[in-house]
Amino acid sequence: MKGLQIALIVLRIGLGGLFVYAGIQKFIPKPPRPQTEASVEVPPHVAKIRAYIGGLKQTDYFWPMLGVAEIVGGILLLSQFLALLGAVILLPVTLNIFLFHAFLEPHDTGELIMTGLYLLGNLTVIAWYYPRLKPIFLNFKTIY
Repeated sequence: MKGLQIALIVLRIGLGGLFVYAGIQKFIPKPPRPQTEASVEVPPHVAKIRAYIGGLKQTDYFWPMLGVAEIVGGILLLSQFLALLGAVILLPVTLNIFLFHAFLEPHDTGELIMTGLYLLGNLTVIAWYYPRLKPIFLNFKTIY
């Protein structure tokens, strides 16, 4: 049992650090890419990825909001007492990252496995703390 608790702590620290880093990266301006010649054809999946990420950035609110959600969720995962809240906040984010790679980059097996492990790790943290979540979702007194 002690080994599982240590593994869970390592998992939480790894996921939390990853998402804090990824969230901070959303606020660091990137240098503009050099323009490619119009005759250079990009693969269709690259065009879809550019359109998707570009659309998120062009809203002027969603990309920073995603960064804030990743930072807050990562910090909560790193904390001792609020890790469940961080895992719940990051569940839609990790699911979206996995589905992004599954549908837009299915040929990149390494990325797909890595993002699947992020999702699996997040689900593991939620499953570990399931007894705390159970009364929230299965409280029949509040239904009637």
